[in-house]
Amino acid sequence: MKREIIKTSDGSTTIRLQEWDECYHSKHGAIQEAKHVFIKNGLHLFNDKPVSILEIGFGTGLNAFITFLEANQKKQHIDYTGVEAYPVNAEEVLAMNYVSELEADSFENIFKKMHESEWNLKTEISPNYSLTKRKQFFDEIDDFEIFDLIYFDAFGYRVQPELWSTEIFQKMYNSLKPNGVLVTYAARGVVKRSMIEVGFTVEKLAGPPGKREMFRAVK
Repeated sequence: MKREIIKTSDGSTTIRLQEWDECYHSKHGAIQEAKHVFIKNGLHLFNDKPVSILEIGFGTGLNAFITFLEANQKKQHIDYTGVEAYPVNAEEVLAMNYVSELEADSFENIFKKMHESEWNLKTEISPNYSLTKRKQFFDEIDDFEIFDLIYFDAFGYRVQPELWSTEIFQKMYNSLKPNGVLVTYAARGVVKRSMIEVGFTVEKLAGPPGKREMFRAVK
């Protein structure tokens, strides 16, 4: 499938899959979306407490990097697991402008280290941040009550409805500790019904720029 690097409305880059007309992040702003959905409505719920995070769709590493920057400011301990079936290639990683757009030049080595770290091996990115990248299909996830927070950032329902099924959300529910939280940019009724069916309590929140609503689900 042909891929191209595009610039989103906030100046940050993303990857667009031409055949699907689907992007890795919101075309209205990749960084804005990540900060609103996953940081403001996810990570910030845990204040300064240690957090174990599962990301569904590691992709370009944007969410992992922004989480590092947030946690580094607070000296918050993060144990981050990113699942990705089709890793982004090195050339595409180099084309991402997140370090400059986030004014994080002093942490450029961290972004590189995230992408250069081995798959399926826990790596200490910094004293307070460990990263495990798992090359895995989402339907192969079988963790049980390990994570405090899930960033559910799969491709959209329009192009991959199977990633938003009851079966997948059952795996997400099982992966979370009691009172664990899942946040996602999605706000479709069919997604909410699948979440509720497996036991989540679902809350509709204001969405990021360009999107009216999003979901937060609690176990």
